[in-house]
Amino acid sequence: MRDHNRQKIVWQFSQSQPMLEEGQVHIWRASLDLPTVVIDQLTTFLSPDEIERANKFRFVPHKRRFIAARGILRKLLSNYLQISPHDLEFKYGNCGKPQLTGCKQDSPLKFNLSHSGAYALYGFTYHHPIGVDLEYIREMPDAVKIAQRFFSEREYRLINNVEDSQKSEVFFKLWTAKEAYLKAIGTGLAGSLANVDIILDCVQSPRLLAIKGSKAAVSSWSIYSCIPATSYIATMAVKTSIPFKQINFWHWHQDCFPIIPD
Repeated sequence: MRDHNRQKIVWQFSQSQPMLEEGQVHIWRASLDLPTVVIDQLTTFLSPDEIERANKFRFVPHKRRFIAARGILRKLLSNYLQISPHDLEFKYGNCGKPQLTGCKQDSPLKFNLSHSGAYALYGFTYHHPIGVDLEYIREMPDAVKIAQRFFSEREYRLINNVEDSQKSEVFFKLWTAKEAYLKAIGTGLAGSLANVDIILDCVQSPRLLAIKGSKAAVSSWSIYSCIPATSYIATMAVKTSIPFKQINFWHWHQDCFPIIPD
């Protein structure tokens, strides 16, 4: 397991679809607070079940952000796979992780998404399970109690011992790392948070220490944290050893690249 979080992350802008090579990971960030004309376009990409899910949101801003998050995912996938976003079909694991089905179910492209507040994060790579988690850093008055109940003993002590002003940030660094791993293996929070032991390195970046008590098990994983926007923290986990230089960070915008026609 490698961790190169000391490296500076640059969020790149692109007017055309970037090429995803074997052995690379693409991470995309996207603002979900978009103009109505863009939301309307993204809505046309969604499947009936996604529209149904969107309509269940009580508040309009939450509905718009859900539509944006799912529509952007379809737009990104359509360009990687060179098919129309309308033709993408998903199946969902027992814990809700989306996977491609239909005509692209055998594609080696692996992906995951996470959204929190006004932003979404997407991860793409070939062949290897990948998970991403994004969280808005907010006050967590119960951070110590949650860590004591669900985290490892060592992680609980870490949060308990830092200054009160740092507890929320440390909590979310550990949380996003744990959830990124659990999403990569497809269990999400249904998996035991305590089975994934995270430490913070000398620059306070999370990295895997042990999986189910085994330090050897982390050797086949890479984990990277990033700050997509002010007051947000994100972590990606991928089941392979990938050097930092093979991780590309992209900023999605509404004029990124053209839609693949039907």
